[in-house]
Amino acid sequence: MSGTIDYSRRRMNDPSRPFGMLSRRGVIKAALASGGVLAAGAGGLFALRGSAPAVDGLKVLSAHGYRTMKHLAASCFPELRIEPPRLDLARAFDGYLADEPAIAQKEAGQALLLLEYGPLSFEGSLKTFSHLDHDAALSHFNRWSSADSLLRRQVAAGLRRFCSLLFYDHPATWAAIGYEGPAVPAEEPL
Repeated sequence: MSGTIDYSRRRMNDPSRPFGMLSRRGVIKAALASGGVLAAGAGGLFALRGSAPAVDGLKVLSAHGYRTMKHLAASCFPELRIEPPRLDLARAFDGYLADEPAIAQKEAGQALLLLEYGPLSFEGSLKTFSHLDHDAALSHFNRWSSADSLLRRQVAAGLRRFCSLLFYDHPATWAAIGYEGPAVPAEEPL
């Protein structure tokens, strides 16, 4: 056997081929394995998110975005945890977005997606935001206000302002805060 040449050893030691130890077959196997791992990870994320019930009449939000916003509203305002709630902040958010430019609609959807996957991405939880109980969801959301990430602070501030604006704009909440309503009723022209 001394007369045979071992080409694989020569290929590995050739300085002009820095990846000579990799065969085409090995690269293809590694690529397929990596693709499989990525697909399994993405499938796992979607499985953890779960399916959201269909919601009729939405103009901009997906059923998942609606579920995330509804859970946020109920976490921030315990009064909205009763069924049916007096006020549907998620539907009001959808109605508000319908009149906004497409870029604002897209950014709102991205913000809700970031919030939904926040517990998985930033805290290592195996639950998405809408699957946390209300107290845990509120704690998670409150931590975003002081997060190191500017993006998370902006998302928290924007969603908090919007929820507060819609909640306190509703006449059913006015008595609880001592507000008697506008000086000029809405039916009368200014």
